[in-house]
Amino acid sequence: MSFPWAQEYKPSHPFMQYLDEKLPLPRFVYNAVGAGYPVPRNLNYFWNFGVLAGFCLVLQIVTGIILAMHYAGDAKLAFASTEHIMRDVNFGWMLRYMHANGASAFFVVIYAHIFRGFYFSSYKAPREMIWLIGVAIFLAMMATAFMGYVLPWGQMSFWGAQVITGLFSAVPLVGESLHTWLLGGFSPDNATLNRFFSLHFLLPFVIAALIILHIWALHIPGSSNPTGVDVKTESDTVPFHPYYTAKDGFGLGVFLIIYTSVVFFAPDQLGHPDNYIPANPLQTPAHIVPEWYFWPFYAILRAFTFDFLFIPAKLMGVLAMFSAILCWFFLPWLDTSPVRSGHYRPLFRKFFWALVVDAAILGYCGGSPAEEPFVMISQLAAMYYFLHFLVILPIVSSIEKPEPLPFSITEAVLGKDDKAVLTPHHAPAPSAA
Repeated sequence: MSFPWAQEYKPSHPFMQYLDEKLPLPRFVYNAVGAGYPVPRNLNYFWNFGVLAGFCLVLQIVTGIILAMHYAGDAKLAFASTEHIMRDVNFGWMLRYMHANGASAFFVVIYAHIFRGFYFSSYKAPREMIWLIGVAIFLAMMATAFMGYVLPWGQMSFWGAQVITGLFSAVPLVGESLHTWLLGGFSPDNATLNRFFSLHFLLPFVIAALIILHIWALHIPGSSNPTGVDVKTESDTVPFHPYYTAKDGFGLGVFLIIYTSVVFFAPDQLGHPDNYIPANPLQTPAHIVPEWYFWPFYAILRAFTFDFLFIPAKLMGVLAMFSAILCWFFLPWLDTSPVRSGHYRPLFRKFFWALVVDAAILGYCGGSPAEEPFVMISQLAAMYYFLHFLVILPIVSSIEKPEPLPFSITEAVLGKDDKAVLTPHHAPAPSAA
């Protein structure tokens, strides 16, 4: 979307004029995050999470590159090299804790970003492509995080690799061959560690490329806003800089306070103690559990406990686990309501909060032992999860009567005020009297 009132980039310094002519990088930055990019004036702090996600990615790439300089991708040396980083490398302990807890922080930010998208229907036209690329980013994050969790080569790393890669053996006909190909053998070993290390190093740059596409797609229709009303006039927007750079800076400060508090005072709180035990193929942990950010999907996987006709329970669990994310790709066409914002959809709002509670229950069950009553609760919660997206959301969007929308973003912020809504271009001419 082009905004005729957007400020144009006009460099005054001769060097900047020369650079803008030969390589218009300053113009690109100005139009992307500067005064050349008008943004709806009513964005709240839930719109901070996109910038925080970008910060987390940069943090993970920088700390990951430094850690890779001291890591040995060998089954006999991986665990020892991890301890070497913690004990012998200058500030190695801090870098590893920053990287490990940075992954958790990344997922906290992304989950908040996704659920904000659910509530404000950020997947609706004309922003479908932004949403689809975002789901692809999330899938790449899941793969990157799983392979990173394997690298310390502790007990939970080894058995996590064994269990998760073993899921692919449920694929009919090619499952066993696919499982062997993923591991590079018949069980996790050197080949597994090497390929996971290589992919874990590569995928963050793939994610960075997808984020560039994500931002590019965002700048075509412009940012959404809490009302879901389209930008109509100049008074509906403010320049991204300095208004939202200041707001994002404040959000980043709050994030860093929480993040550094975890890194320095509770660095192992989100980890598993079994991962400080070297990998032992002959000793299975009592309770194999992935990292917390996989728990909701792990609960869906474990919810299938018996075969149905000719379909094995394992295959149904795998299909359900992947479908739990893949169904997000179809949200732009499942939710047909003309209103975007959950603020003006009373029935939708109730079911949204039911989904939040359901996701929390799935997360709790995913981190609990595979026994009753957690299995039965997982089954009920998984059933509701799919019902929400595939049945409830289409029905609600068809029968719901939304509340009246404000005429404009300005009206939603300042109330009904003709002087505030009208711009100089639309204001009536002064009378001759």
